[in-house]
Amino acid sequence: MMLTTRRNAIGLSAAAMAAMTAAEQAQAQAQAITAADAPAPRLPIESGATLRMLRPVRFVQPDEDVFRANCARFTQQTGVQVRVDFVGWEDITQQTAVTANTGAGPDMIIGFNESPHVYVDKLVELTDVAEYLGRRYGGWLALAQRYGKRHGTNNWIGLPFGSSGGPLVYRKSAVNAAGYERPPEDHAGYLDLLRKLKSANKPAGFALGNAVGDGNGFANWVIWSHNGFLVNEDGSVGINSRETIEALNYLKEMYATFIPGTLSWGDVSNNRAYASNECWLTANGVSLYFALKNDPATRAIAEDTEHMLLPKGKASFSPMAGLTLNAMVFKHSRYPNAAKALLQFLLEREQYDPWLNANLGYWAHPLENYGASGVWSSDPKVAVFRDTMKSPFWIGYKGPISEASAAATAEYVMVQMCAAVASGQSTPEQAAREAERRAQRFFRRR
Repeated sequence: MMLTTRRNAIGLSAAAMAAMTAAEQAQAQAQAITAADAPAPRLPIESGATLRMLRPVRFVQPDEDVFRANCARFTQQTGVQVRVDFVGWEDITQQTAVTANTGAGPDMIIGFNESPHVYVDKLVELTDVAEYLGRRYGGWLALAQRYGKRHGTNNWIGLPFGSSGGPLVYRKSAVNAAGYERPPEDHAGYLDLLRKLKSANKPAGFALGNAVGDGNGFANWVIWSHNGFLVNEDGSVGINSRETIEALNYLKEMYATFIPGTLSWGDVSNNRAYASNECWLTANGVSLYFALKNDPATRAIAEDTEHMLLPKGKASFSPMAGLTLNAMVFKHSRYPNAAKALLQFLLEREQYDPWLNANLGYWAHPLENYGASGVWSSDPKVAVFRDTMKSPFWIGYKGPISEASAAATAEYVMVQMCAAVASGQSTPEQAAREAERRAQRFFRRR
C-alpha cells in the first residue's frame, strides 16, 4: 500500500525513489514511441480528489516500483493523492466482486481479462479515454479490443494495460538431443518430442491444477489446438464436441510423458521444477527466464533456455490468450474524472514505456505503437512475447465475453475437465459431458 502526496514524497522508500529516477531517465527513450497529435478528452479533476487503486501483485519487482513511481508523478503534477494496494492474483477477483457488490472501496481496480464485463453496470464508461489513446498510439491490438469493449458495441468498459503470454519455455540442449531444432508445431511431432524427453529423463510438465494463468492456459491450448472451444459464437455451450474428445485423448498421451505432480501444480510450480532441472519443457511468462538469468546458480539454465509460441496443432495461429490486466473505474467513485485522468496518464508514453521496460517483457503492450519499445530488442529471447495481444484467441473463445465466460473460467471448467481425463477419473466422453453440464449453469442458449 502507498499513499503519495506532494508533501510526503520525501518519505518514499528507497526502491520507489530509485524507480522514479529511472522512470524520469527513461522518458528520453519513450520519445522514440510515435505519438500522433490527438485532442485529449476534457477531464476536469474534482476538487479535493483522492484515489485508491487495487491491482495484482507484481511478478517482477520493477513492475511495482515503476508503477508506484508513475503514480507519484501523477500526484506531483495534479496534487491528487494516489494510494495503490497490490494483492495476490488469487484474491483480486474476490475483492473485485466485493467492491462491485457493496458499492464501496477502491475507485479503480486493475483486474484480469473479463472482469469489466462481469460488472459492467457498476462501471464508468471509458470510451473517451480509450479512443484518444487509440488515435494517439496507432490503435488498440485485437485482444485489447476484445477485452476492453462491451460485446457487440464500440463502448469501452475496460482499459487493458498489458497481457502476459505463456509460450513454451524449453531447454535447447534437451530438445536438440531429442533430434529437434525446436519443438514441432504439429501434434504428432510434438508428442514424439515429449516422449523422447521423458525417455531421456528430461520430462516436460504443464499445470493441471487450479492455476489462474498456467492451468487455464494449458487447458485452453489442449482444446483450441484441436479446433475445439468452450462456447459457440452465439453463446451456446459447445465443449462437448468431436474436437474436444480428440483433444482429451491426445492429452492422455501427453500426460504420460509429464513429470509427476502436475495435477496439483499452481502458477509457480513449473517455475520451481524448471529451475531445479526437474522439468525441461513447460509454458510460462518471461519472469522465469529473468529469474534464472539473474541468479548465478541458475544462469547456465537461462543460457540454455529458449522460447517459442505454443504449437499451432490444427489451428491457424498459436492458440494462446494472454492473461490480460484490465482496468476499470467504479461508479461509486466520487472522483471519476481524476480516476480516468490517472489511467490515461499511466498509458501515455512517458509513463507507460518505462513501465513496459521495467517489466522486461512480462506484460506485452495493448497499443500498436508500443511495439517499437526498446524492451523488445533488449534480449532476443524476449521478442516472442511482443505480439501477445495480437492473438485472435480469448478466454471464453469463441463466444462473447460475459459474466458467464468469466464464471466458467473462475470455476476452472476447462482445467478440471482436462485434469479428470489426465488422472484417469473420467473418460474423455465423460469429462466432456460433465464440462458441458457445468458450463450450461453459466450460459443460456439463444
